Amino acid sequence: MSELAFREGIMDQIRLREQRFDERAYLFVLAALEHSQTRLVERRHITGPELAQACRDLALHRYGVMARVVLEHWGVRCTMDIGDIVFTLVDLGLLISQPQDSRDDFHGVFDFEDAFGREYPWSTAHV
Repeated sequence: MSELAFREGIMDQIRLREQRFDERAYLFVLAALEHSQTRLVERRHITGPELAQACRDLALHRYGVMARVVLEHWGVRCTMDIGDIVFTLVDLGLLISQPQDSRDDFHGVFDFEDAFGREYPWSTAHV
């Protein structure tokens, strides 16, 4: 699934609820969700921390050293932003959450500076 797009009018509904994020951020989170599902033996519910990590992995895979810049360009600056995107999609009925799911599940899953800078495989910051 390399290219996702929203049906006409969906982004208008999203913008009425949340204006902070570029459309590509929503599509990216959905792609990360699918990416994480393809790595499982059997499809199941993905937790907030699992989805945040899937976003990190997919961003590094797709954008390499530019991953943080790309996500920040879309308005995504921390894992709580990923949670806000997810719950906007849940509120619109585009994703389904479990009763125990919460925006707080995305709090501090990882630090963007660490995940996309210091811990980057070719980074010299950790030397």
